[in-house]
Amino acid sequence: MSDTATSTPGTILISPSAVAEIKRLMTENNLPETAGVRVGVKGGGCSGFSYSLNFDVNQAEGDLVVEVDGVRLFCDPKSMLYLNGTTLDYTSGLQGRGFQFQNPNASSTCGCGESFSV
Repeated sequence: MSDTATSTPGTILISPSAVAEIKRLMTENNLPETAGVRVGVKGGGCSGFSYSLNFDVNQAEGDLVVEVDGVRLFCDPKSMLYLNGTTLDYTSGLQGRGFQFQNPNASSTCGCGESFSV
């Protein structure tokens, strides 16, 4: 990760490049300012768990909300058990572009980086 990530201590970190791309996508999709990105974990994938990343216009009851530079992330408490300390980054380069989860809680990840085990 080339930029410095920022967040509330002990939660989810968001890199500046991820913030910029989320803002661009929210504008492109005409989402309201109250909208955010829902991050989560679900069972499945080749390593046991897979990441989820979607736009959401509403915060759900019990969600942890992380806000960095006007971008809001929503995460349910169960997913936070697996994502605490994770950095959401956005990269673009010769090998493609996209969001990446850099999860210090993952004991192994699959080759595509979209699933993990703890």
